[in-house]
Amino acid sequence: MESCMTAAALFTPFRLGGLELSSRVVMAPMTRSFSPGHVPNSKVIEYYRRRAAAGVGLIITEGTTVNHPASNGYPNVPQFFGDAPLAGWKKVVDAVHAEGGKIAPQLWHVGAVRRLGTEPDGSIPAYGPMEKVKDGRVLVHGMSKQDIDEVVAAFAQAAADAKAIGMDGVEIHGAHGYLVDQFFWEGSNQRSDEYGGSLANRSRFAIELIKAVRAAVGPDYPIIFRFSQWKQQDYSARLVQTPEALGEFLQPLSDAGVDIFHCSTRRFWEPEFEGSELNLAGWTRKLTGKPTITVGSVGLDGEFLQFMVNTDKVAQPASLEHLLERLGNDEFDLVAVGRALLVDPDWALKVREGREQDILPFSREALTTLV
Repeated sequence: MESCMTAAALFTPFRLGGLELSSRVVMAPMTRSFSPGHVPNSKVIEYYRRRAAAGVGLIITEGTTVNHPASNGYPNVPQFFGDAPLAGWKKVVDAVHAEGGKIAPQLWHVGAVRRLGTEPDGSIPAYGPMEKVKDGRVLVHGMSKQDIDEVVAAFAQAAADAKAIGMDGVEIHGAHGYLVDQFFWEGSNQRSDEYGGSLANRSRFAIELIKAVRAAVGPDYPIIFRFSQWKQQDYSARLVQTPEALGEFLQPLSDAGVDIFHCSTRRFWEPEFEGSELNLAGWTRKLTGKPTITVGSVGLDGEFLQFMVNTDKVAQPASLEHLLERLGNDEFDLVAVGRALLVDPDWALKVREGREQDILPFSREALTTLV
C-alpha cells in the first residue's frame, strides 16, 4: 500500500473560481434512503459531517429529488424542495462547513424507471421521453414540451435553493439511465420532435436544463454534470464510440454552463477507447478543457455490480498506486470515492496518515445503516 507521502497528491487544494477544496477527494453520490418523509434528519447530518471531518474535500450528496410529481423512484429518498427538507439540508450544510468541507446536492429526476405506487403519490406514472402503456395502463407518460419545461424549471429552482441555503455548488444527475440520460440514449428515446433523432437533438433537454440552472445561480456558481456511457438498463450501452463523437457530445454541454464533468465508470482504470490509456474522465478533460472527476471502484478490489449478484462477497481495500499515478499525470482533477467511504467515514484520514491497514472492507451489510 501507499505511504502517506505518495498519497499526498490526493490532499492538495483544488481551486475553481470561488470554489476551493482542501483535498482532491470527493464523496460520490450514493442513494441511502434514510430520510423518512423525504427530510434529512440528524443521522443524515452526522453521516455527512463525519466525512468532512476526516478530510473529504467535496461531498456530493445522495440523489435529491426536484419539485416534480414524478421525480422520485425510491422510498425515503430526501427531496430538495419544501420548507422541512430545505431546513434539513441547511443543517447538513452548516455541519459540513464547520468541519472545513464543501458540499453540493445531486439534483435528480428518475424518469421512466419510477414504478406505479412510488411515494409520495403512487397514482402518478413515471415520466420519460416515450410513452409506455401496458394492459391499458400508462406506465410511462411521454413528456410533452410543457412537461419538459416544467422539469427544467424544477431543476433551476432547486439549484437556486441550493445556493440560497449555502451549498457550494450543484450536481445535475445526467447518468445511469435516469431521466436526463434517458433523453441522451437512443435505446430509450425514439422521439420524432426536436428532442429526438440525432445525439445533438437528444442532448437538447440537458442543454436547456443546464442553461436554466446557470441562469438561476449566476455566472460564478459551480455546476457539476454527471454522465455515463453505461445505463442501469444496459451495462454495455455506449452513447459514443469514438473520441471525436465524445467531443461533439460534450462541447454543447460545456458551452451551456458546466464547470466540472463527473465521468461515471464502473472501473476507473479501464481505457475508454482503443489506442489510448485515458479513461472517460481523462478524455473529457482533454476534449473540453474542463476539470473532471473520475470514479469507479476506487480503493476496493471489486466493483459494485458484483455485490448485486453475490450478496456474500466482501470487497477488500485495494492499492491506490495506479490512481495516484494518473492523478499525478493530470489525467483528471478530482477523485470520487463511493463504497469505500460509505463503509468507512475515516477513509480519507487513514489514507492521508498511511494507515491503509486500518481501512474497513465493504460488504452489502454496510448498506443497511448510516455510519
